[in-house]
Amino acid sequence: MDSTQTRNAISGLWDSQIVPQLVDYIKIPNKSPMFDAQWAEHGYMDQAVALMVAWAKAQPIAGMTVDVVRLERRTPLIFIDIPGVGEDCVLLYGHLDKQPEMTGWSSHLGPWKPVIEGDRLYGRGGADDGYALFGSLAALCALKEQGIAHSRCVLMIEACEESGSYDLPYYVDHLATRIGKPSLVVCLDSGCGNYDQLWLTTSLRGMTGGNLTVQVLNEGVHSGDATGIVASSFRILRQLLSRLEDEVSGKIKPAELYVEIPAQRLEQARRTAQVLGAAVYSKFPFVDGMRPTESDLTELVLNRTWRPALAVTGMGGIPPLDSAGNVLRPFTAVKLSLRLPPTLDGNAAGELLKKLLESEPPYGAKVEFALEKASSGWNAPALAPWLEQSIEAASREFFGPPPAYNGEGGSIPFMGMLGEKFPGAQFLITGVLGPYSNAHGPNEFLHIPTGKRVSMCVAKVVADHYQASQQGLTAGVAASAAHTIKGGDGCC
Repeated sequence: MDSTQTRNAISGLWDSQIVPQLVDYIKIPNKSPMFDAQWAEHGYMDQAVALMVAWAKAQPIAGMTVDVVRLERRTPLIFIDIPGVGEDCVLLYGHLDKQPEMTGWSSHLGPWKPVIEGDRLYGRGGADDGYALFGSLAALCALKEQGIAHSRCVLMIEACEESGSYDLPYYVDHLATRIGKPSLVVCLDSGCGNYDQLWLTTSLRGMTGGNLTVQVLNEGVHSGDATGIVASSFRILRQLLSRLEDEVSGKIKPAELYVEIPAQRLEQARRTAQVLGAAVYSKFPFVDGMRPTESDLTELVLNRTWRPALAVTGMGGIPPLDSAGNVLRPFTAVKLSLRLPPTLDGNAAGELLKKLLESEPPYGAKVEFALEKASSGWNAPALAPWLEQSIEAASREFFGPPPAYNGEGGSIPFMGMLGEKFPGAQFLITGVLGPYSNAHGPNEFLHIPTGKRVSMCVAKVVADHYQASQQGLTAGVAASAAHTIKGGDGCC
């Protein structure tokens, strides 16, 4: 592969077509079903699908088929099949649904208002994960332009990832024959520790959560009349949360929610801390005087990637400050998001959480925990030698420094599912969500140069995958599980 030609082709396609397409995509408020119960009626998801499908069909890739698959009462899925050489298959994954608006955007920015400032494209969903389809096809177009052989490639772009990918298993089963048995899975929905090198995701946390409601009255009453007699629903809720989380340290209490961290992941966490230094925590917009939960950088990395942690992401039953009267409120509700270690069973954790919060309610209050999601995480199989070498070469060629390896604190349910269905597959999990990109929050942005370079790296790996397949190196790669990621100099 001519690296200069690959670089020029992909960079040119990003500048001329992909960035303008992402600008239009960001304008569409296609929130995931969990955040828009009327997503089908609103039609925004269909708009996003139509935008991507139209662009995909316009690409000069001979023999490519682009389908929108729709199962009844489920979000749509874009399925693209690109012919290749040989029996092997590469599966490339992404999603097009988005998180909700969130408050706190800068005055000149907004979730559905694309703004380009320097290398950054601001707006919801460009980096998470609207660019995946465009970046994947850009990589394949670059190979086609040079006449470089590759294995058959299948793209699956789902529309339910931000809601836990609950529709995806049905599509994977429905399309099983068309998918085949991929020996390489490429996912562009992850993060990067910096924008200076290619980052490979080695693990993903699972997640469980839902809505916890504590009700003490059928209606609000005068606080002067009731306090001291009727227990506050907020105080009861605090008690219940203390069953789960130590309110001082933030550590999760039940031992069943922890796992033994593999030695290799401990070493990678140490290396990540060395490479990133204070950037492990300084990327977050702390208020003046605020400090991270730990002073040890390695411990912070492990907290983010291999330990359970709780976030309260929403509240109900509490009026805003300017309309809060002297009333003992009838109920308090919170939305809980509990991140889980990568190898912990998500369903079992969800059941434990429900039992822990609902059993023996204080004062006999009405306590209900409505479980919304429970998904397991993912721990990557060891890299096959050909893939490790390809990743090393790709990072050095298109970024400069060697690649880095790190776990991610977020979840991509699709990865665990594919790991079970295709135990022999290798995984290239990477992404563009780096420092300050703030996925799911205000001022989310896509770092355009990183999007380009990741696309270039994908082209290199897909080309190398074909060469490895010709040598019989992609079959039965599960047998190489004893292989350890060496990582190279500067790797983490």
